[in-house]
Amino acid sequence: MNSKPLPNDIDACHQLIAKLQSQVGKHQQVIDDQSTELSLKDKLIEEQAHSVLELKAESDKLEEENIELNLKIEKLLKQLYGRKSERRVDGAGQLFLDLGEEPTPEVVSALEEAVREAHKIVDDAEEAKKQRRKRCPDQSDRKFPEHLPRYEKIVDLPEDQREGLTLIGYDEVERLECIASELKVRVTKYAKYAHPTEKSKGIVTPERPTGLVEGDRFDVSIGVEVVAWKYFYHLPFYRQQDLFAGSGWTPSRSTLVNLEAAVEFALRPLADHLRQFLKQDQTIGCDDTGVLLITPKAMPDLSQHARGQRIGEVLEEAILTGKPSIKANMWGYYASRLPVVAFDFTVSRHRDGPDDVLGDFEGNLIGDCWSGFQKIDVRSDSRITFAACWAHARRKIDECRKAFPTQVAKLESLIRVLYDVEDQIKDFAEADRLARRQSLSRHVLAQIAEYLDSEAMQFPTVLPKSKFGQAAAYVRRHWEALNRFTADATIPIDNNDCEQLMKRVATGRKNWMFKGSVAAGERAANLMTIIGSAIRNDLDVRSYLDDVLRRVLAGATDWPALTPHAWRSKHPESIRQYRQDERRQAADRKRTRRARRRVLNKSTRRR
Repeated sequence: MNSKPLPNDIDACHQLIAKLQSQVGKHQQVIDDQSTELSLKDKLIEEQAHSVLELKAESDKLEEENIELNLKIEKLLKQLYGRKSERRVDGAGQLFLDLGEEPTPEVVSALEEAVREAHKIVDDAEEAKKQRRKRCPDQSDRKFPEHLPRYEKIVDLPEDQREGLTLIGYDEVERLECIASELKVRVTKYAKYAHPTEKSKGIVTPERPTGLVEGDRFDVSIGVEVVAWKYFYHLPFYRQQDLFAGSGWTPSRSTLVNLEAAVEFALRPLADHLRQFLKQDQTIGCDDTGVLLITPKAMPDLSQHARGQRIGEVLEEAILTGKPSIKANMWGYYASRLPVVAFDFTVSRHRDGPDDVLGDFEGNLIGDCWSGFQKIDVRSDSRITFAACWAHARRKIDECRKAFPTQVAKLESLIRVLYDVEDQIKDFAEADRLARRQSLSRHVLAQIAEYLDSEAMQFPTVLPKSKFGQAAAYVRRHWEALNRFTADATIPIDNNDCEQLMKRVATGRKNWMFKGSVAAGERAANLMTIIGSAIRNDLDVRSYLDDVLRRVLAGATDWPALTPHAWRSKHPESIRQYRQDERRQAADRKRTRRARRRVLNKSTRRR
């Protein structure tokens, strides 16, 4: 390696050292500048990394919000345009229930019996289907009922065309006609007598019966028609005007209101009796829905009203704030074993309504997990035990099907088995039904609890604040109430019967739209209690109301004998048999579907 020789004198060495120091200083400056630049770049990278993390967090948040919004949109679209039935058809990828590796002998025996029963149901359904195909309906099956009045109209050939012919008979064709309802005015003349000699005795006339309204201007049949049209056919008064006008009489709406009020006043004790009778059941379902109540211009007199304080508070606030209307509530009550329903009207969704109606009730209450129901056992000193509804829990889970398909499918398959068990035992005696629930249903509930605590339901797979996380938390939070049906055979697994009862309120609300006063809401609750109980007993509502109202106006006060279930036994001709047939056929179809699914599940597990 070639290198320059070092200088020999001192001055040259100093010059060389100075030169080297200068070069070292320059290099050091470059190093310092590069170090500073690297430091700046490190800070820039750190800031960029922090920005990336912030953007990632913001992106995750937006993605979560997007999922939640999509679930809400899907839920709203389903409410508007989706299917109303909650029934699901098993499809590809549907999970099947595994009841554990080593189930107890009782569970194995019950499951084998269920599969055998399912096979029998499917075979019976197939055989019945074949028989229906073989039977062709005869012409006689298509005839109109014999009790309908008939008249004849003969259509003959013109006289010039039938000359020389012999009449051998007629071809009969029955055609059903509809004639508008006929209104008649009955003129009742009450004889008047005077004593020929003793003027002081006045005029003697027959005793007049109690009329529906003052002056006895309207027959019971008119009042029954008004009430049945409104609360059975859901026709508001302005439509009733058109119907009556088609028969030649156009009543004012105030007249129709007065007729409704008169019918309700006469039958109010019957509605009160039905509410008391309902509370003799061991288990009652309760549900509610909103009803628009017009705010009065001035406070009504509530001094004699049992709930006057609460009504006064709500109405006074609405009047002071200038609200044109308030959201009142109609409550429905459904007895699990007794053939009766009841309605109640309150000015708000406050717990004073159920607390008042169930003030002397002792038993089980099933409903959604509204805060007013959750502590009812405490408020009632343990007279009432609250049981939660599995249909509400399943509904909350099903709303998250798109975002969490695997978890939802697993939970719904487990819940479906709970319903399969209920389908198998619905005709059992109470002791046998309770035994099956404690052996089978509790085993399935244990599987649900285990899955809710599994990794598939934990963070970060399921965020606690996500829609599905909240649905799972709902089930965990109300687990004890959801399990209560396994401890009492009278408690149904869900509150669907009462929810279906509330459809009558919802349908009516779409037609008459609002209630004009507290008194009108209470009248509606009383009439719907009577009509709803008549519907539950499959009665012809108009025939029942007409007979009962006439007997009440004649002085009858034997309310137990006037209830729909008691009246039904003495008037079999007024039972709507076709409704019973429809329910039986729907139950058979549902039972067959469940049986086929159980058979399919069994064969799939074997493969």
